[in-house]
Amino acid sequence: MIDVVREAADDKKGIDFIALDVSARTILADAFVIVTGRSKIQTRAIADGIVEAVEKDGHRVARVEGYADGTWILLDLGNAIVHVFTPEERTFYNLERLWGNAAGVAAQ
Repeated sequence: MIDVVREAADDKKGIDFIALDVSARTILADAFVIVTGRSKIQTRAIADGIVEAVEKDGHRVARVEGYADGTWILLDLGNAIVHVFTPEERTFYNLERLWGNAAGVAAQ
């Protein structure tokens, strides 16, 4: 699923894609994916592209949060949680630091 998410984000020109293996640190998901869009419009486009791609690939999107605001959109894909940020929000919340001990996930 990480490959599908990465390709969808790349198609919408998402930047600074990272996938973290958090399976040993939380029961929420196996992976946290973080990607940045340059504006609220772009974060929504990235989120839309990811939702469309994972559903086409046969996966279910359990929940979408933050879409209306567009500065931090969270997509709950079950085994993976995708965070689509504007640059300012990504810097402010700095999830990479918070989950910094998590290993990067190889594309799956």
